[in-house]
Amino acid sequence: MAKRGGYPGMGMPGNMNNLMKQAQKMQRQMEENQKALEEKEFTASSGGGAVEVTVTGKREITGIKLSEEVVDPEDIEMLEDLIVAAVNEALRKVEEESAAVMSKMTGGLGGLGGLGGGFGF
Repeated sequence: MAKRGGYPGMGMPGNMNNLMKQAQKMQRQMEENQKALEEKEFTASSGGGAVEVTVTGKREITGIKLSEEVVDPEDIEMLEDLIVAAVNEALRKVEEESAAVMSKMTGGLGGLGGLGGGFGF
């Protein structure tokens, strides 16, 4: 005796519809979170505050501040190293924030394998 519908699992299209709606909602939320992240600014310093760098969530440098005492024509290499260190720290902060946002959005979805590819994560 066959059940109505003829084949087991005929209710799947409704479940698939719900899954697609959830995926679209998640994608909208991720786009909103990405935009908010891109608008944020992250500041980091090195050399005890002698060099300060500000970057956006888009990873664009918007400012560099140098203390007078760090500008030594006899030691350009130190200034270069301090700038690199501050830039890298600021970019690390962007990455941390981005990872935190993604983790919050995806929750336990890490095991979905290939499903995540179309959603920007």
